[in-house]
Formats: sequence, C-alpha cells, structure tokens
Amino acid sequence: MKKLLAPFIFCVQTPLQIVNLALWGTLVFLFGILKFLLPFASIRDWLLSTMHTFMHCFSAISIALIRFFNSIDIEFKINKNLSPAGWYLLIANHLSYLDIILLIELTRKRIPPPKFFLKQELIWLPFVGIGAWALDMPFMKRYSRQYIDKHPEKKGQDIITTKRFCEKFKNQPTTVINFVEGTRFTKNKHRAKNSPYRRLLPPKAGGIAFTLATMGELFNHLLDVSLLYPDNEKHPMMAMLSGQMTRIIVDVNVLPIPDEIQGDYYMDDKFKSHFQNWLNELWLEKDTRIVHLQESSLCK
Repeated sequence: MKKLLAPFIFCVQTPLQIVNLALWGTLVFLFGILKFLLPFASIRDWLLSTMHTFMHCFSAISIALIRFFNSIDIEFKINKNLSPAGWYLLIANHLSYLDIILLIELTRKRIPPPKFFLKQELIWLPFVGIGAWALDMPFMKRYSRQYIDKHPEKKGQDIITTKRFCEKFKNQPTTVINFVEGTRFTKNKHRAKNSPYRRLLPPKAGGIAFTLATMGELFNHLLDVSLLYPDNEKHPMMAMLSGQMTRIIVDVNVLPIPDEIQGDYYMDDKFKSHFQNWLNELWLEKDTRIVHLQESSLCK
C-alpha cells in the first residue's frame, strides 16, 4: 500500500518542502542583506541571531513534514552532554542532501548554530546558496590534481578560504561542520577511490587541520557524527519524499580534541604525517561504528 501511495506522497510533500525552504531561505537572505549594509555591530549580531532562528525553524518544520509523511523512527544517539554555550568541531559522513537538514536539527537547542563548509557550486542552488552566503558560511572551491598541475598558483586556495572564515567564527560560540570526505558517498565513488573503508570514502585532512590550527584553542569537543539510513541507503532523499523512509540514525560520538593534532599541516611534514595517521585511525573507528550500527539496526 505504501508503495502505491509513493507517487502521491512525493507530489504532495515535495512542494511543501520546497515552500518551507523558500520561505526561510528568503527571510535569511533579506536579513543577510541588511546585515551586509548596516555598520552597527549590535544590530548585525541581532540580525545574525534572528537568521539562525530562521534556519532552525526551517529544519524543525522540515523534520515535522518528514515525520508526517513517513512512518519513521529518527534516533539521535549522543554519548555525552552538550551545551549551546560550547564550541564544537563537527565532522560527519555524507550520504544525501538530507544530511544537512538533520545536522541543523541536531544543533537546535543542543549546541551553537552550525557553519557548514560547502562546495562552491552550491552557491547557485536556489534558496540554499543565498541563505548560506547570508549566514557567513564558507564556500570551498575544489580543484582536481590535473588542474593544480596546470595552475600551481591555485594550490591551497581552499585552505586560505578556511582561514578567512574561521576568523569570523571566533566572535561567538559556533559549531563548525565539515563533511571530511569532501563529497557524498556512493558505491561508484567508493570503488573509484579504492577506499580502505567499508562504509566511508577516504577522509581529506587539509581543511579540518587548518580549522584546528586557526580555532583549536576555542573548541571544547570534537563531534564525530555518523549518519545512517538503514533501510534506504541507495536514495535517501527520494525515499523520504516518497514516504518510504523508515529509520534514520544520527550517532554523535563526543570526543576530546588532543593538543597534539594542532600544528602547521602544510609546513611541518612530521606533523602532517601524524595528523593524517590520527584522522585515518579515527575514520577506521568510525567505519567500524557505522557497520555495527547498520547491522544492529537490521536485526531489529
């Protein structure tokens, strides 16, 4: 019966999700224009706080729509207490655009508003791009190895962007979010990259290393977030919009940030090797955790 209703649910829920995104994205953009134009710091801070409220309203309504149209269990598993007054570096695996909604919802009332590191192409995504720009989120331009070989002057540009935006984040408690794999997981990408992990792509160390070098003394904890759609791994977004999503797991592993992972990633080869080894070990533990969560979920 649910499969027969899937096209109807898709046709009803999709416009509602788009309207929800358009409404709050437009409000964020309009307030962002005011923030850009007005020179008064106190008013700019109030505008930014209001824009964060708009962002959380978007996620709350989106999640409410998901629950309404799907017979779903959304489980947030958090192993330690969190605080809206803290500073957090959040790293996550990336499976779907739905991940972003879930991570925004994770931050609501638990930790400070999120700042995503986004691919530059997303700035052209309707409502999402302008909203992210207004919220001072960094857009990272990734260059292929072949392009860097031809244009060596572009090497490290994403790191320069990271540093510039991290300076902005120092003014108030922030959750900095980085999808460390750099792209969404697919089986084709997993094969193409010859990934040593079962459920993950190899992590990219540069961005997170530079974030720690710039802001490491501010962060209280590292949040290692694992996102799972146990019954809908292939096309989570389509399954959700069609009313076919049954379970979502957002597993949050709260970790300390060791002092020894803060250093000069690009000038100190010894530190670079140490940092990569630390991140690879963390990613291996994450991969094992995801496999265990997946297997445990399937047994239910």
